[in-house]
Amino acid sequence: MSDITDRRQEERERRRADLIDAAQAVAAEVGIEAMTMDEVARKARLSRALLYVYFEDKTDLLFAICERGLENLRARFEAAARGPGNGLAQIGAIGRAFVDFSRAEPVYYDALSKFAMHSPAGADGDANEHRCLAAGDRVHDVFVACIERGIADGSIRADAGPPALLSLTLWGYMLGVIQLAATKSAVLEHRGFDAGRVIDQALALATDALGRR
Repeated sequence: MSDITDRRQEERERRRADLIDAAQAVAAEVGIEAMTMDEVARKARLSRALLYVYFEDKTDLLFAICERGLENLRARFEAAARGPGNGLAQIGAIGRAFVDFSRAEPVYYDALSKFAMHSPAGADGDANEHRCLAAGDRVHDVFVACIERGIADGSIRADAGPPALLSLTLWGYMLGVIQLAATKSAVLEHRGFDAGRVIDQALALATDALGRR
């Protein structure tokens, strides 16, 4: 590409990043559900029309927030995977990292939770959706690598299932457990437990199920 084309692309990416920054700021104030495109445009100090040049609608903007959240989560998973111990221990550390992420990055976690209920449009999906899906693939790649490491070092049962399927299953399991701990604290307390104990139990069950018998 020419220097002019490169500069235009860099400017486009900067403008896109500024708009996502604004959307995150609005979501942090009012929540993703209540966030509107008008509020994002005002926060970014740009016209609503320009916002729609970059994002077709609120769902499209949500993909971009989700992509950022997934990149943040991938970095946390990679750090957990570099920790000591065998593959099974690293899977446990990744589970803890997921919980920490949900608490430290509520806007990102909310975006991920909503994306989890979205059915991808496939080849007809737009660029922001595809970027989000690709970011999700990179997160699962870290998960899969740890599972494969555990199978190779003997800490994870070889008959537990295909690593890619295990990764997806554990992802859905942790999403559900974190959601339960975050939204049903009163119910848990009524039954004599707190969120931390539920999460500890869930992680223990997951690692016990994967471990060699």
